[in-house]
Amino acid sequence: MSIVGGVDIHRKQLTFDYVEQATGRWERGRIAPADREHLAKWLARFDGVPDVQFAMEGCTGWRYVAEEMRAAGVIPHLAEPAETAALRGRKRRAKTDRADAQHLRRLLAEGRLPGCYIPPSPVLEWRALIELYHDLRAQHSGWAQRIQAVCFHHGTTAPGTAGVIRGDRQRLRRIVEEQLSPVGRLQVNTALAVMDALDEHIERLRRRLLATARHVHGARVLMHEIYGVGGMTSLALCAWLGGAGATGPRFGSARKAVRFVGLDITVHSSDNKRSPGRLSRQGPEVLRWLLFEAAKTSARGCAPGHGHYATVRDRIDANWATLSQARRIVRHAVHLLTDLGDEAFTIVAQPAASTIAR
Repeated sequence: MSIVGGVDIHRKQLTFDYVEQATGRWERGRIAPADREHLAKWLARFDGVPDVQFAMEGCTGWRYVAEEMRAAGVIPHLAEPAETAALRGRKRRAKTDRADAQHLRRLLAEGRLPGCYIPPSPVLEWRALIELYHDLRAQHSGWAQRIQAVCFHHGTTAPGTAGVIRGDRQRLRRIVEEQLSPVGRLQVNTALAVMDALDEHIERLRRRLLATARHVHGARVLMHEIYGVGGMTSLALCAWLGGAGATGPRFGSARKAVRFVGLDITVHSSDNKRSPGRLSRQGPEVLRWLLFEAAKTSARGCAPGHGHYATVRDRIDANWATLSQARRIVRHAVHLLTDLGDEAFTIVAQPAASTIAR
C-alpha cells in the first residue's frame, strides 16, 4: 500500500488519518460537512496515486463513503465496529474522532482489521427495500394494537388485533360507532385511515420484492431447493448471506452464518448482564423475522423436515423447534450460496419456476 489511512464517520464531519508508506508523511484532519460533494473534492488529491486504501467502521453513512472512494480509485475497507473497539484494549484516555481514525489506520496497516463484506450496490438496494417493507409491516401492526387498546379501554367487544387486521371491517365500524366515545371514535378512525395508507404501500412493495426475487439467480435456487422459503425470504437470504469474500467464502462455516443472523444461543457474557440460553439477536432483525416465518412453513406435517421439528417440539417446545428449523434453513442456504459465489446476484431474464412452498 502506498497510502494507508482510516476515516471516522459522523453526521457533521469525517475525520481522516493517513500515512504515505514510502515517505512516512503523516496527515490528519476533517472533512466538513460530511457529504458526497466535499468528500469527492477531498479524494481528488489521490488522483493518479496507486494502491490507496482506507478503513472505516460499518456504521451509518459508510455506504456513500465507500462508493465515493471506489469512484476515486481508492480501496475501501469496512471494519466490524464491536471487534474494532475490542482491539483498542482498555481505555487509558478520552476517546476522540482522531483517535478512532488513527486506530483504524493502524489496524489496516498491520493487517489486523476485522473486515466486513461490502456488497454490490444492487444488493444494498434489495436490503433497503426489505427493511422498508418490514418497517411498514411493524407500523401496520402497531396501529392495529392501538385500536385494540382503545377498544379495550372503553370496554367494547373488540375482535382483537388479528381481527382488526384481517377481520370484518364493517363489524369493527359498528363497534366504534355504538360503543366508543367521540374521541375514541376519532382515535380508531384515524388509525384505520393510516392502516389503509400503509396497506397500499405494503402491497406495492411486496409485489416489487417478489418480482425481484423471481429474477435473481440465488433467490431462485433457494426457492427451489429449500422447502418453506418463498420469494421474500429467498431474496433476504441472498442479500445478507450471498456473495464471495475477497479471499474466499464469506463464512468459514455455517455456524458463523447462524451467528451473523443472530439465531445462535448465548452461553456466556463477560459482564454478566446477559443470561445464557437466549438468542443473541445480533444482525439483521428483518432476516430473523422472515426466517421464523419460513421455519413455521417448513414445520408442516407434509414438509421434509417435519420429523426434526416434531422431535425438538416434543423434547422442549414448539417455539424452540421453530428456531431450530430456522437455523437449519440458514445452514442449508449458506452452503448453496457459497457454491454460487457472486453468481447468486446474477439477474435472470426468465421468470422463476414454480416452487414447492410459497
